[in-house]
Amino acid sequence: MSSMKSLAKDTAIYGLSSIVARFINYLLVPIQTTRFAASGGEYGIITNVYAYVALLIILLTFGMETTFFRFMNKEGENPTKIYSTTLRMVGFTSLLTILLVLCFLHPIAASVGYADHPEYVGVMYVTVAIDAFMAIPFAYLRYQHKPIRFAALKVANILLNIALNVLYLIVLPALHINLFGIYDEHFTLDVAFVFYINLVCTLFTLLLLSKELMGIRFGFDRIACKRMLSYTWPLLVMGLAGQLNQSASQILFPYFYNGTQQEANAQLGIYGACIKIAMIMVMITQAFRFAYEPFVFGKAKDADSKTTYAKAMKYYIIFTLLAFITVMGYIDILRFVIGRSYWDGLRVVPIVMAAEIMFGVFFNLSFWYKLTDRTIWGAYFSGIGAVVLFAVDILFIPRYGYMACAWAGFAAYGVSMLLSYFVGQRYYKVDYPLKDIFFYVVVAAAVFFVMHWGQGSLPLWASLCMNTVLIAAFLVVIVKRDFPLKNLPVIGKYF
Repeated sequence: MSSMKSLAKDTAIYGLSSIVARFINYLLVPIQTTRFAASGGEYGIITNVYAYVALLIILLTFGMETTFFRFMNKEGENPTKIYSTTLRMVGFTSLLTILLVLCFLHPIAASVGYADHPEYVGVMYVTVAIDAFMAIPFAYLRYQHKPIRFAALKVANILLNIALNVLYLIVLPALHINLFGIYDEHFTLDVAFVFYINLVCTLFTLLLLSKELMGIRFGFDRIACKRMLSYTWPLLVMGLAGQLNQSASQILFPYFYNGTQQEANAQLGIYGACIKIAMIMVMITQAFRFAYEPFVFGKAKDADSKTTYAKAMKYYIIFTLLAFITVMGYIDILRFVIGRSYWDGLRVVPIVMAAEIMFGVFFNLSFWYKLTDRTIWGAYFSGIGAVVLFAVDILFIPRYGYMACAWAGFAAYGVSMLLSYFVGQRYYKVDYPLKDIFFYVVVAAAVFFVMHWGQGSLPLWASLCMNTVLIAAFLVVIVKRDFPLKNLPVIGKYF
């Protein structure tokens, strides 16, 4: 029980910081979707470029975060040397690829559709390469169980990002002052500002991590490096395939959309803006992952480890389903996060959120092959999921537009999740409480469909009141079945 409390504590800290950071980061959405109208397609460019960024961060870290935790907790390894070796490996590849991209910037920019704006590609690649390098000291903070410092650095980065976005996208254009502080009546917004701001924020965070980066001085272990690369390459394949399930649709969309380039950017911008509302599920999964990954490797030797993993799965699903129905219950309020011209795409939100829940389950299941050093299975599952996503996108984007992107992710995560579960039960059997999980899924689905009916049939105030009652009822079910109030301190004596 103490281990579950420790996991809950770290998840709460990571989760709170992630929620605060994402909430602050959400301020970018109304700023950018208001300043860049849907019809202009600028937000579609941002969505498209960040889809490449998400893939590149996986490529440049090449699974070393998980590998780092595995070897830091492995008997016979020197944690200090492992940390230094990991820093040097990721740092070298990041620096090398920055030089290569800058040398071949123009042909690379042309190949991804930005021949007229190679600066988009150059600035964002430098940013993502530095982010990949910083992933290791951030992982070291998680290993040391320092969630507060971890959270503070993440929030500081986002606060600076918000401040610079407000300055360059709102204040300076309103005053007709250009980047050099000179009055310019014809000063106009450029989407490149968003990318330059990200670079500045990343360099700022790198400076704040100077203490953790001092660990690079402890040398390089070639033998450990070979073992780590042998362990990590399937994780790289798995990570790329898994990220393709999240990003490939935004990359493929401009190529398969049945319309002009500007129309494709406009539609992609609508999709990219609306899935921001669904990112609450990504926040929860990310918070859980930050706490759960070091927890699992540290717990692996305990006799009750499988029982703990089963409980963690159940609680993860309970709270993600609660988040799902809460977002859907107040979607008519949350839609104001994005510009009005983007509201047509809100129908993708429940699909994307459901897909993210399945991705979280898939992540939870993934530890059977990480703990048994069968990481190649993760590559198989994610690869098959990516094939499913590509097939759905290519077949249905020309006809259904961005709705095909949402359903492609849903199908891909569903397939990967099911494959991981059934194969995992053969190699590393865990008795998950399937009846309880199924019960909560059915109840949440019923609540969602009632909410959906109400939003189309009732006045707004009546719909919101009904949804509040439904969410409260779902909470009562959770407390009654799995979180009895009598077990809580202070409150418990009254129940």
